[in-house]
Amino acid sequence: MNKIITGIVGFLVLFGLYSCNGEDSFSTSTNLQLQFSADSIRLDSLFSNVPSTAKSFWVYNYSSDGIKCSNVRLERGNQTGFRVNVDGIYLSGNVGYQTSDITIRKNDSIRVYVELTSPKNYQDKPSFLEDNLVFALENGKVQKVNLNAYSWDGIFLNNYHVKEDDTLSSSKPIIVYGGIVVDSAKTLTVLPGTTLYFHANAGLDVHGRLISAGTMEHPVTFRGDRLDNMFDYLPYDRVSGQWKGLHIYSSSYDNILSFTDLHSAFHGIVIDSADVQRKKLTINASTVHNCQGYDLLSKNANISISNSVFSNSLKDCICLDGGDVTINGCTLAQFYPFDSQRGVALQFGSENSALRFQCLNSLITGYGDDELLFNPEKGNLPLEFAINHCLIRTPEDALKNDVRFSNNIFENLKDTTIAGYKNFVLVDANLLKYQFELKEHSLAIDAGDPQTSLPNDRFGRMRDNSPDIGAFEYINK
Repeated sequence: MNKIITGIVGFLVLFGLYSCNGEDSFSTSTNLQLQFSADSIRLDSLFSNVPSTAKSFWVYNYSSDGIKCSNVRLERGNQTGFRVNVDGIYLSGNVGYQTSDITIRKNDSIRVYVELTSPKNYQDKPSFLEDNLVFALENGKVQKVNLNAYSWDGIFLNNYHVKEDDTLSSSKPIIVYGGIVVDSAKTLTVLPGTTLYFHANAGLDVHGRLISAGTMEHPVTFRGDRLDNMFDYLPYDRVSGQWKGLHIYSSSYDNILSFTDLHSAFHGIVIDSADVQRKKLTINASTVHNCQGYDLLSKNANISISNSVFSNSLKDCICLDGGDVTINGCTLAQFYPFDSQRGVALQFGSENSALRFQCLNSLITGYGDDELLFNPEKGNLPLEFAINHCLIRTPEDALKNDVRFSNNIFENLKDTTIAGYKNFVLVDANLLKYQFELKEHSLAIDAGDPQTSLPNDRFGRMRDNSPDIGAFEYINK
């Protein structure tokens, strides 16, 4: 029995040695070459001196023999800021940004990781950076994978505290870490063409006053700071919850958002309770889009909103609890794509404070069968409102005898051709692209009230003598 066992063990050892030798056979035949899962690796756009996220690719050897690399190196060494790890070996400066220890057995593969921390380019516009990862094979062949990215110099603000009246203006991106706080009785003015990129968990807290003074040609933008992609087709900029958003505190009054694009925050705008005899916030020709909480949550405040778009929020696009609020010529579009338990386009009531509210010439729609929710009056808290000349996605039967609704168009919930997202030029829930301009067949065309609508003839949207319902088309341009 022992002889049998010894013989079996000996056979297995010999078989194992033969197998290993077969696996470890390498050739210098000029017919051999590597295959790559990608010939070019793009690291998206990034800010100078800020490390990128890592990307990876595979290197395959589909031949019948192993391949040895006499050298794997970054062609430009340390000149561009790319960092590479090849099969667990980091090409650091200590080894001259190269290695000679890479072998790939037959029908096997290795993985390569690439990152970049780009140097400053001292330009206002992004600059193109590239390098090549060079694979020099023992058989004399040289193969390359191109590494590239766009790098952008930025201005960095860390826990920025506005203690005196201040102005932010730059053709370069302004990247905010920790947040911006505007002290009580102080004013922060953001000038046209300025973009603020907020890092995760950073936001804009206003105890004093904010003036976001964009123009149609040069809007102000508030957004997250990630320039890379979640997937090849999906930039992080289209994903909600990238930064905290704008919070207007009780001590703050006379805030203005004009031609301002605020998107992909947690809550877009939160407004604390205040003296309703004083104007809290005026919004004109602006967009609040794609928020993981509310686009706008207001508690007992005096606000005025015109010609603006509030779209795609996990909770309500606009939620009003008390106050004195006017909405005119706005689009409230609830097509939030990440959760079927989304809120409505418009909710209002007098839960904690009396509400005086009018909504004119506005479009209130979304995926749901009912995108309008209002709470009944509670005790001594009156609910006074009027909704006129609006296109609303809500059941008409419950409201047809309510005098607070007049001259409105109610979407036919069974109509799949001109209602809901069919009103708009583009609602793409796959690529998360949205363009809330009206299609020619929308019932909102020419349905506004000429007496109360804002003038829009200079934008070419007049079909007859009546203006359209909803925001004008230069929003979300």
